[in-house]
Amino acid sequence: MTVLRATVFLLFAVVGAQFPTDAQLRNALNKVLDAKNGGFSLEMWATIVDRTGLVKMIVYSGEGLGEQWPGSRVISAQKANTGNAFSLPGFAISTANLYGLTQPGGSLFGLQESNPVDTVAAYKGPPSSWGAGTKDPLAGKRVGGINVFGGGLPLYNKAGTLLGGLGISGDTSCTDHIVAWRLRHELGLDYVPAGFGAGAVMDNLVHGTGTGAASHPTCDDVATGIVAGLPTKYPTRKAAK
Repeated sequence: MTVLRATVFLLFAVVGAQFPTDAQLRNALNKVLDAKNGGFSLEMWATIVDRTGLVKMIVYSGEGLGEQWPGSRVISAQKANTGNAFSLPGFAISTANLYGLTQPGGSLFGLQESNPVDTVAAYKGPPSSWGAGTKDPLAGKRVGGINVFGGGLPLYNKAGTLLGGLGISGDTSCTDHIVAWRLRHELGLDYVPAGFGAGAVMDNLVHGTGTGAASHPTCDDVATGIVAGLPTKYPTRKAAK
């Protein structure tokens, strides 16, 4: 089998991979939000995309639609797309890692303009179905978009296979990242192979200044402390060899 054919075979195998159900994703999101995550304790949107960028499902926390920032629905999808689009089977990149790299003078400056959101797909369908999991109008479509602040992560199963991406939006960028990291752990899809961070840091958000991968701005003191402790309290798992 040629390298190209092998790659295509693997890609289509991943597309058919098992993801959580709507209820599992929503319940896990609500469980994560029951804990302190810094920020403003707002309700959230969560999106999962597969390896081709196809939206699998979108859910929200809270008692009903309208308790979340409406604009964060598409941002969560954009973050999921980014976490998937720039990660590889052997190297994970979070949206938080891209912040410094895409600032003026950074090696990826302009990346955030490269894959615009498909606004027709993003806002098609009845708003009453927004966040209805696999029945959200965006499910089954590719929304695109690049986001370069905290909240987007790649998803790896226990075999170490890169399945797609997870996007969280609805609070500060630091809290979005915290919730995404904890939700990925709760779903058991954090068998991360490697990342910009040394050791357990992997694709975690790292606060700092400059134009590198460890250059995300701080948000609030509570979130800053939680972010630093994520790799210890919710460590990524190691895939079976």
